[in-house]
Amino acid sequence: MSRFHSYISSASKIISTYSPGKPLAIHIRAFFAADKKFGSKDRKVIASLCYYYFRTGRAFKKNTIEEKILFGLFLCENKSNELLRFFRPDLDENTALTLTEKISLLKMAVINIFPFVNELGEDIDRHFYTLSFLTQPKIFLRIRPGKKKTVLDKLKDASINFELLSDECLKLENNIAADKILLLNKEVVVQDMNSQKVLNYLEKKPDFFSATGKITSWDCCAASGGKSILLYDKLKGNIELTVSDIRENILLNLRKRLQQAGVNISNNFITDLSASTGLPAEKKFSIIICDAPCTGSGTWSRNPEQLYFFDKKMIETYAGRQQSIVSNIIPHLKKGGLFFYITCSVFKRENEEVTGFIKEKFSAGNNLQLLQMDYLKGYENAADTMFVAVFQLH
Repeated sequence: MSRFHSYISSASKIISTYSPGKPLAIHIRAFFAADKKFGSKDRKVIASLCYYYFRTGRAFKKNTIEEKILFGLFLCENKSNELLRFFRPDLDENTALTLTEKISLLKMAVINIFPFVNELGEDIDRHFYTLSFLTQPKIFLRIRPGKKKTVLDKLKDASINFELLSDECLKLENNIAADKILLLNKEVVVQDMNSQKVLNYLEKKPDFFSATGKITSWDCCAASGGKSILLYDKLKGNIELTVSDIRENILLNLRKRLQQAGVNISNNFITDLSASTGLPAEKKFSIIICDAPCTGSGTWSRNPEQLYFFDKKMIETYAGRQQSIVSNIIPHLKKGGLFFYITCSVFKRENEEVTGFIKEKFSAGNNLQLLQMDYLKGYENAADTMFVAVFQLH
């Protein structure tokens, strides 16, 4: 058996034995751990083939796994590839075509990549968002305050190609091991380009920057703590921070990360925010960040296996949970305070419709005003797509 046949056979075995519910990357690592005959180059090629398969979504569902892998390879690569040349020289000689031309050549129905276009938010370009699944997003880093020169010098010394998108945002290729060069959480934070922008509305509220006392802040679905560190940096550390999430192991990792980042936590607790119990009693906050549990559809270009196995019924499930969560946390907002509703979803049920629910439930009697509602479109920059709605209590 040639190594090319071995690559296709191994990728097919990984794909056929994969079950949704855990990241594809973990499944691939387990496969290689059980079969140690593959070198690092072999592992990289096989893993890429698996991702190419899932990137095409439900397109080519009538084809074999092997054919779907090769079609994915053809669509996702833009230069000649020896594996594709071995199996399909007719396709390999056309790898330099534009994506539109390749799709035409394969007589491919683009809608089958992402068959949920009718669920998309109105500001999302259906065609370009769907095509974005055929491109792997880049790595983005946020430079911590005062660390720009150190970070850039280290990258230059290591001969790493990078793009400085702003004073704080770096864009790198996916094969860069940033943790080998930079001090994560101290010098930089691994954070998608659009995730870095979700609190930008604060810049329109100078009172938060001139406050003499600590600004009471609650990151209520804190997860890995990226938004907490972002808020801390934006307000130059002048926050009294409360964090919460649903599981102890999440909070344990969060506390370690915030400690590395030099961010002090005033309070942390475990709670299911979709229930009304276990919430912080009479405590009120000037800033509440709700990075709500969601389908994660704005990040599926990084995890295309989630696209492949997604059940549309989950949109309704998440939307209902999101409504319960915001209903329980908004009463903890201080007068004059800001509430950030954030998702990494592209579905209107989770975004515009939940925003409408908040307005209907809280605006009339509580003077909660919608200040901004935006999609941060990652498909234009090989990044994630985020949704942000900002409210203020008057």
